[in-house]
Amino acid sequence: QFQGHSPAGGCVLATCCEYRVMLPNFTIGLNETQFGLVAPPFIRASFKNVLPARKAELALCQGKMFSSKEALDVGLIDDMANTKEEGHAMSTKFLQTFSNVNPAARSPMKQQFRGKDLDELRRNKKKDMENYVKFVTQDHVQKRIGLYLEKLHNKTKK
Repeated sequence: QFQGHSPAGGCVLATCCEYRVMLPNFTIGLNETQFGLVAPPFIRASFKNVLPARKAELALCQGKMFSSKEALDVGLIDDMANTKEEGHAMSTKFLQTFSNVNPAARSPMKQQFRGKDLDELRRNKKKDMENYVKFVTQDHVQKRIGLYLEKLHNKTKK
């Protein structure tokens, strides 16, 4: 049984969140290019909404994995906590900053920031899925994924 962290999966979830807190000594990022994959459009869109465009482009093209400190420095996360409890407290404090904000105004404001990306994703959903499946099922891509998984497996046996 494999137990471990999910830095790329965690990154996808984090970029969909309003506020991101991370513990020290972990990594986060989208490393798909390291093993021959291309991040799908919905992942790229979320990543670009968190990071400055140039940093997002470089990180995606390089398969960059950020340490907690690096993630904080580039804006991939908003805060770093020393413990889970501290992280929960920081998140609660952040949520409380919206206590005097009218949800009827906040929701359309958020839509104005993310609406264009959502519209494009909806419009291209079928084509994006077909392109991704076509790409990921190619023999050379499957081989790279297999080699990457084998590398991870061997790393956990040490």
